[in-house]
Amino acid sequence: MALSDRIESGRLLGHGWRGFRDFLLCSRRFQRFATAFPLTRPIARRHANALFDLCAGFVYSQVLVACVRVHLFEQLRDGPLPTAMLAARASMPIDAMTTLLEAATSLRLLERRGRERYGLGPLGAAMLGNSGIAAMVEHHAALYADLADPVALLRDEPGERRLAHYWPYARQTSPSALTREVVSPYTALMSATQPMVAEAVLDAYSFARHRCLLDVGGGDGSFLIAAGQQTPALDLKLFDLPGVAAIARERFAAAALDHRASVMEGSFLTDPLPAGADVISLIRVVHDHDDDAVLQLFARVREALPRDGVLVIGEPMSDPSGVDPVGAYFAVYLRAMGSGRPRSVAALRNMLKQSGFADVRQRSTRIPMIAKVIVARA
Repeated sequence: MALSDRIESGRLLGHGWRGFRDFLLCSRRFQRFATAFPLTRPIARRHANALFDLCAGFVYSQVLVACVRVHLFEQLRDGPLPTAMLAARASMPIDAMTTLLEAATSLRLLERRGRERYGLGPLGAAMLGNSGIAAMVEHHAALYADLADPVALLRDEPGERRLAHYWPYARQTSPSALTREVVSPYTALMSATQPMVAEAVLDAYSFARHRCLLDVGGGDGSFLIAAGQQTPALDLKLFDLPGVAAIARERFAAAALDHRASVMEGSFLTDPLPAGADVISLIRVVHDHDDDAVLQLFARVREALPRDGVLVIGEPMSDPSGVDPVGAYFAVYLRAMGSGRPRSVAALRNMLKQSGFADVRQRSTRIPMIAKVIVARA
């Protein structure tokens, strides 16, 4: 190592191990050494692969989009099919379909099953087990359009924001005036993706100990329907905007739950919440809103609950303790949406205590990436 490098290395040691690590990793000479030395070669290769994945991530996502749009996973549900048949069904040249199939195979979405035949891979099969994932993949077209210039998005420069239009509540001064036609697309997406979150919440917390559940911002009633089917004695109440409430009434009737499910209209940003429930749920609601709105919402929930009433929050939450892909994703997504931010369990605990809640606890979930659950007592 040259004298100048030794001096720089000594200076960086004063910044601790991480400073020295950064100095080494920035050095092309050290990179060449690490890839050649047997003890460091596996680590260097993992880092190189991870960096490549970051660079290629958009291509990976577009391979998934293409698979979803030509319905590859559904077509292969019953077994492998030849390339030529898949190409014909997708109105795509055989060489183009081969490109897609090979790319999907490399991402474990598909698998080769003999000569020029492909079947489901482990990730493609998992896609079929949850239709909500495919709905989100299709929906991401709006996010990708907004991210065409990510710096402009972060600077909040003027321009068309497709995601903000898709999520009509963002920057809306009068959300209660939103019509059914305006809210239907977003409500349908939430309905398609709600089952995996509802399952996580209902596995983590039993509503059997309660007599009446109020779901605030409950959309088309998907979570209440799941909770009601699991707990037959539970009375159900939903509070949401008028345009959404009309959809919820239809869903309750179709699920034969209208005899014990009631729907009340209003905006939780401006209106008091209905009283009478001993447990209130906020499912994928909190992270959609900024801090001031969340604190106001928590205060309204606290006022609506009786003594010892319970609040249940279920949604993806960030994890600042280490690598946090969930936090990174939602930070950008919500920025594009125009409202909200991902929060950690600790941040939500502080906000709940500030709003008068006690005994705030996290409940473990099977897949924390999908949803974490917090239970707070009034």
